[in-house]
Amino acid sequence: MTENAQQQPTAPITELPTQYAPAEVEGTLYERWVERGYFAADAKSDKPPYTIVIPPPNVTGSLHLGHAFQHTLMDALTRRKRMQGYEALWLPGMDHAGIATQNKVEQQLAEEGKSRHDLGREEFVERVWQWKEEYGGRILGQMRRLGDGVDWDRERFTMDEGLSKAVLTIFKRLYEDELIYRAERIINWCPRCLTAISDIEVEYQEDAGELVSIRYGEGEDSLVVATTRAETMLGDTAVAVHPDDERYRHLIGKQIKLPLTDRTIPVVADTHVDPEFGTGAVKVTPAHDPNDFEIGRRHDLPSLTIMDEHGVITVHGPFLGLDRFEARSAVVGALKEQGRIVAEKRPYMHSVGHCSRCKTTVEPRLSMQWWVKVGPLAKAAGDAVRDGRVRIHPEDMSKRYFDWVDNMHDWCISRQLWWGHRIPIWYGPDGEVVCVGPDEEPPGTEAEGWTQDSDVLDTWFSSGLWPFSTLGWPEQTEDLRKFYPTDVLLTGHDIIFFWVARMMMFGLYAMDGQVPFHTIALTGLVRDEFGKKMSKSNPNAVDPLVWMDAYGSDAVRFTLANGANPGADVPIGEDWVKASRNFTNKIWNATRFALMNGATIEGPLPDASEMSAADRWILSRLNTTVAQVDAYYDDYQFAKLADALYHFAWDEVFDWYVELSKTTFFAGGEPARVSGRVLGEVLDVMLRLLHPVIPFVTDALWTTLTGGESLVIGDWPADSGFRDEAAEREIELVQRVITEVRRFRKDQGLKDGQKVPARLELTGTALASHEAAIRQLLRLQPEGEGFAATATLPVAGATVALDLSGTIDVAAERKRLAKDLAAAEKEKAQANAKLGNEAFLAKAPDNVVDKIRGRLAKAEEDIKRIQAQLDGLPQQ
Repeated sequence: MTENAQQQPTAPITELPTQYAPAEVEGTLYERWVERGYFAADAKSDKPPYTIVIPPPNVTGSLHLGHAFQHTLMDALTRRKRMQGYEALWLPGMDHAGIATQNKVEQQLAEEGKSRHDLGREEFVERVWQWKEEYGGRILGQMRRLGDGVDWDRERFTMDEGLSKAVLTIFKRLYEDELIYRAERIINWCPRCLTAISDIEVEYQEDAGELVSIRYGEGEDSLVVATTRAETMLGDTAVAVHPDDERYRHLIGKQIKLPLTDRTIPVVADTHVDPEFGTGAVKVTPAHDPNDFEIGRRHDLPSLTIMDEHGVITVHGPFLGLDRFEARSAVVGALKEQGRIVAEKRPYMHSVGHCSRCKTTVEPRLSMQWWVKVGPLAKAAGDAVRDGRVRIHPEDMSKRYFDWVDNMHDWCISRQLWWGHRIPIWYGPDGEVVCVGPDEEPPGTEAEGWTQDSDVLDTWFSSGLWPFSTLGWPEQTEDLRKFYPTDVLLTGHDIIFFWVARMMMFGLYAMDGQVPFHTIALTGLVRDEFGKKMSKSNPNAVDPLVWMDAYGSDAVRFTLANGANPGADVPIGEDWVKASRNFTNKIWNATRFALMNGATIEGPLPDASEMSAADRWILSRLNTTVAQVDAYYDDYQFAKLADALYHFAWDEVFDWYVELSKTTFFAGGEPARVSGRVLGEVLDVMLRLLHPVIPFVTDALWTTLTGGESLVIGDWPADSGFRDEAAEREIELVQRVITEVRRFRKDQGLKDGQKVPARLELTGTALASHEAAIRQLLRLQPEGEGFAATATLPVAGATVALDLSGTIDVAAERKRLAKDLAAAEKEKAQANAKLGNEAFLAKAPDNVVDKIRGRLAKAEEDIKRIQAQLDGLPQQ
C-alpha cells in the first residue's frame, strides 16, 4: 500500500465523462506537466540520480514506430524512477545528421537551379542553419504527442556551442595521444554524396549481377579469374592464389600479361585466397577493394586508382570518361573481342552496398582520410563489460558486442562534407600540421599559407560523446557531477556496433575510466504484424501519429510495451492498437463506475478483520502484482510487466473484484463502505503502476480519484507484504463455480442475460457466504414453486442444481454431449497408446512426448467435464 494514498486530501469527486476522449485530454495534460516543471531535474538535489540520455534523432527526422517504441520504454523507466524518489533526468536532443541534412539543403538549392558551390562554403553552412531553424526538429514536437517526459530545458544539439567544444577537446586529446592519424586507406565512398560514409550508412541488398570469367596471361602461364566488376581489372596489380594450390604453384612469382593494358602483373601467394572457391585465383585491385587492399599491403603492391569521386573511369584511353557501369559493359565487350572471356556471362546474385541516404551503389575507394586508432579504446570498451562495470541486457547479446569490439578496424572519421564539425587541423606553407583545440587561435592566416582541413567529422564522432558532452564536459559542471555516469542506455541492437561501441570507447577515454552507462538494454526492431520489416518504400510503413490520432497515445504506447521482449523484434498491427484502446476505455469506464459506487481513498485502510474475502483477495493479488512489476522493471521485461498489469486490471479488478462487490455496494451499509475503501486503494495503486506506460489516462483518473496534483510526481507503490492465501483459495473456488456454470450455460445455448431458476447447495463450504454474488453473476433466480432440477453440477465441493425445463432440448443436448464424450475418449485412447509404446518413447523428442502428455491430460479433463454435464441432465 502507499502511505501517500492515506495522506492525500480527498477532493469532491467530479463526475467523469461517459467516454474517454484522448484528444481532449492528452495535449492539455502534457503542457500542464511541462509548465509545472515535473520533468526538470535538479543537479543540486540530494535525491539519488537516475539518468537516461535519449539516442539523438536526426534533425531531419520525424517520429516513426521505432522511435515511439524506444521512447515509450525510456519514458516508462524514467517516470517510475521519478515516482520512486530519484532525481530523474531524461535528456533530449538531436543529431546534426551531416549527410542527411546537407542533402536536404542541396535538394532545395537544386530546385533553385543552384549547387552548394555556387554559394561557397560559408554561405552554404549558413543556409543549412537556416533550414535547421525552420524545418529541423519537428520530431521534438511529435515526442510531446507521445508523452515523452524529457527535461526540455536541457535540450542539446550535436553542433551547439557546448558540444562543439567537446568535439574539439577530445579530437586534440586523441591526436596528441597518437590515437588519431591521417592515412590512405580503402573507405566506403558515395559517388552521389561525394563523401566517405560509415559502415552504418551502407545498406546491403541482394543485387542481380553477372559473373564473368576472364583469362589472364598466355598459354601455360595463364589462369582464369571470375568477377562481377570487370571494369576494375584496369586497376589490377596482381593475381593471388593460395600458396598450397598445386594448380598454380608454377606461376607464383611470375609476371603475366594483364588484358587490355600494356602492363604485366605478378602472381602472388596469399592465404586469404580460398582454393575451393571459383577457380582458386582472384584478381587483386588494391585501390578498389578492402580485401585486395590488405593483400596489396602484405605484398607491397602498387595501388592504382582508376575512377574519380563521381565513379567515372580516369585511365586507359578507350574507357576514359565512362561511368563505372558503362565501363563494365565496354570492358567485357573488349575482352570478348580478344577472346579473353572463357565462359559465358551468367547471372549472379550478390550483396551490394548502397548509400542509405541516396541509394547510390557504394564504391570502395582508396582515399586519404583521418582515422581513429581504435585498438586500446576498443580493448577498454570490451573490458568494461567483461569485468561487470557495464551489463548488457539481454546477456546473450554480449557475444555480438565482443565480436565487434574485439575485432574492430580503425575508424574513418573524416567526411567530405561542409555541414558538420570541421576537422581542427591546419596545414602550413612548409608542410606543418597543427591541431587546434578549443579556445586556441589558428597558427596563421590563409594569406600566410595556412589552410584548414576541408573535411568534417563523421556524425558518429560527436554522437559518441553524447552521454557526457550533453552534461557539460569538458567543463566540470554540476550536471556532470550529479548525472554521470548515466544509468541505462536503451537502444536498438542494430546499432550496438556503431553508436554503443563508440560511446563506450569515448566515455572511458574522456572520463578517466568511468563508464558512460551501467546497463545497455538492447531492444529489437519494430515490424509489422506478419513480422516483416517496416520501411517507407513498403506499403506496411505506419505513421504512429495516425494511430495516436485514431486511438490515443496511451494505446500506441501500451501496444509497443506489450511487445517489448528483450532483444527481440516487435510485431505490431492496428488491431493490437485497437485492443489497447479498448483497454484504456475499460480502465476509464470501470474507474467511473467505481467512483459512482463509493470507491474512495478517504481515511485509513480498514483492518483485515473488517474485510470480506473478496476484499482481502484483491489486496493480496494487488501486492503480488506490485512485486511482479518491480521485478520485471528491474530486468527490463517490459512485455511481461505490461501483460501482468493488463490481466490484473482487466481480469482481476474489473471482471472479478468489481463484479463480486456489486451486491455489497448495492446493499450499502458498513460492508459497502469497507469495500469502497478497498476498491479506492486498489485503483490508486493500480493507476500508479500503469502510469509509466500509459501516463495520460492514468493521470486524468488518479487526480479525479484522489484529488492529488499529478501522478507524474506521485509515489511509486510499494509491496506492503500483505498476503492472504486463504482468501485467494476461497475466491478461486468462487471463480471455479462461476466459470464452470457459465461454461455449462454456454454449452446449453443459453443467452448471457437469460435467468434460470437454481438451487445452490453451499452449506459447509467456503462458498457459503458468496451465494448472493454467485447468483448475481450467473443470473440464477431463487428456485421458487414448481422447481425441478433438470441439471445438477457438482463443482468445487458444492452443488448447483438448475431448472432448464423449457430452455433446452434435453434429448438433442444428450446426443451432442455423447458425441463430444466419444471424441474425448478416442483422443485419450490414442494418447495412451503412444505413451505406452516403448519404441515410440525411445525415439520421440522430449517436446513431442510432452505434447502428447498434454493431449492426454486435456482429454481426461474434457471427459470429466462432459460426463458431469451428462450426469446433470434430467433422465428421460
